[in-house]
Amino acid sequence: MAVKMLLLQKLPAFNSVPERAQFNFMNKHSDQSKSYLDISHRRHRSRQIHNNSNSGGYSIQEFRCGEEMSSSRKMERLVGEFNPEIPVEEAFTPPSSWYTDPDFYGFELDRVFYTGWQAVGYTEQIKEPCNYFTGRLGNIEYIVSRDEEGTLHAFHNVCRHHASLLVAGTGKSSCFACPYHGWTYGLDGSLLKATRITGIKNFKANEMGLVPLKVAIWGPFILINFGVTSNDSHDSEGVGNEWLGDAAQILSANGVDASLQYVCRRTYTLECNWKVFCDNYLDGGYHVPYAHKGLASGLQLDSYSTRMYEKVSVQSCAGITNDSHEENERLGEKAFYAFVYPNFMINRYGPWMDTNLVLPMGPRKCQVIFDYFLEASLVGDSDFIGASLQDSERVQEEDTTLCKGVQQGLESPAYNMGRYSPSIEMAMHHFHCLLHQNLST
Repeated sequence: MAVKMLLLQKLPAFNSVPERAQFNFMNKHSDQSKSYLDISHRRHRSRQIHNNSNSGGYSIQEFRCGEEMSSSRKMERLVGEFNPEIPVEEAFTPPSSWYTDPDFYGFELDRVFYTGWQAVGYTEQIKEPCNYFTGRLGNIEYIVSRDEEGTLHAFHNVCRHHASLLVAGTGKSSCFACPYHGWTYGLDGSLLKATRITGIKNFKANEMGLVPLKVAIWGPFILINFGVTSNDSHDSEGVGNEWLGDAAQILSANGVDASLQYVCRRTYTLECNWKVFCDNYLDGGYHVPYAHKGLASGLQLDSYSTRMYEKVSVQSCAGITNDSHEENERLGEKAFYAFVYPNFMINRYGPWMDTNLVLPMGPRKCQVIFDYFLEASLVGDSDFIGASLQDSERVQEEDTTLCKGVQQGLESPAYNMGRYSPSIEMAMHHFHCLLHQNLST
């Protein structure tokens, strides 16, 4: 520790940490005080359990309150080490603790991921009545289903009896039967059968259905808002405005729509914090000529441009189309890369669209889910599809190595903060400012 402090004291970045922003951490959930998620995540903090004989007269509630205040002060300090008011030309990046600290990771899940719309899947997964798929974000397990009438639903994937997970993966079913004790739920979340409850009192079946989540569709994507319990449907235009802001029209105009056909999925597990992968995506093509020489051969990198919107940044680059190189055929005339805060990427190039969903799995681990879509006229061209996926796979392997190396560097006592390249890393700075906004609210 002494060595680490000595090293850090010699770094200009460490000595230039901006003054911490002031904000209130105690009122975060005032708008969600009645939500099931808010209550369930904090139920242990509200228990009135006392043990005066073993705690010197202090209640467990008082002890936990002290712990919570100490944690809040720590989070305030860590968040305050990044100042979004400083222009990118002068700004330092967030400190390495944002990428390594276990407490910060939990705080981040609550503030960044459990509020607002999050992409969770695509419409092909629930194309027909009785289709469903499951997923996990942080410690939230969820189900998305389409009932017999075709209505879309989302729920916490947790049996109301004794908390067992109900289903896994994807499939087609007329109901969800708990594998533990056989409680059964409809695709609309209602409790259909509770086994062996003879003698139970004050039991109301209509209050024991699956806990709903707010779900919607925009284009080919399924979205969930994990901060709100709701059975209401939501129109795509309204959701698009909430999720994408002014960028909704930009994405639609650049071919991000439901007309493409789904091809396949690839999943990668990376040994890095989820933000490392996002930062890598948002560096304005900075690393491409050094780390992705094959990809670089199909792009006119001097044409690279970046634009920022409310919660979206868009990077675009012209392709090279004057020869028959496979990479050029895959990329086409233009590559369009949209980052939707906080963890979703939409890449539209040539006849292809692929999406990257980055799921945090701990302070030093994440999973990235790639879904590939293709123009209908090429779906039967297996040679083209195979070659394109092979090229894409190579890029992901290169990024996996890069991100692991960055995470290892973030763990080093020699690093605390870095700097931005102001002419190309504007989207990365925009991402960090949005994070600060969520974390300090």
